[in-house]
Amino acid sequence: MGHIVVTGAAGILGSAVASFLAGQGHSVTGIDLAAEAPGFPGTFVGGADLTSATGAEAAKAQIQGPVDGLVNVAGGFRWETIVDGSPDSWEFLHKINVMTALHTSRALLPTLLEAKGAIVNVGAAATLKAGLGMGAYTASKSGVARLTESLAEELKDKGVRVNAVLPSIIDTPANRADMGEADAPKWVAPAELAQVIAFLLSPAASAVTGANIPVTGRV
Repeated sequence: MGHIVVTGAAGILGSAVASFLAGQGHSVTGIDLAAEAPGFPGTFVGGADLTSATGAEAAKAQIQGPVDGLVNVAGGFRWETIVDGSPDSWEFLHKINVMTALHTSRALLPTLLEAKGAIVNVGAAATLKAGLGMGAYTASKSGVARLTESLAEELKDKGVRVNAVLPSIIDTPANRADMGEADAPKWVAPAELAQVIAFLLSPAASAVTGANIPVTGRV
């Protein structure tokens, strides 16, 4: 089993991914802007601003030992129309969705190259087509998809695989509060997405790199 780093580790999806990986026998280090993550199943690095290269390097300095895999979960969502919304949202979502993945990947790349490890980014099924109020979010997650493909091409002959999962609506308390619970059984449970991520980190996915894999439940 290996050492896996999970960003956004204090959130619903990040903690689910960390718990599943720990249950498989991996050692897990979580990174998050939040100061604490009670009950986290491994080492936790809090107060980390991964939107900057400096913040990512500072977080890396607190990680003990070699790293075999990285899961870039850190990110966020805003719904707003282009006409009534703010251009600041486009910059904000680009920073938290794209730049966190970029900076953390770059910071950990030396140890991932030594381990011939794997990176899994969390994108979004919305990458395929933007809907009403989804322009800024979809643009940022499209950036995650292109980052995934480009980095996979750079590293495919160096032993490091890079893939992304593209979930639809994730079944979280926040989404149930915003959208109601009627369709929640059709959504993707965090534990279900964690299993796909774990597969992409594993030797069983050794032939898969540069893929953006839809994980859409029954939406």
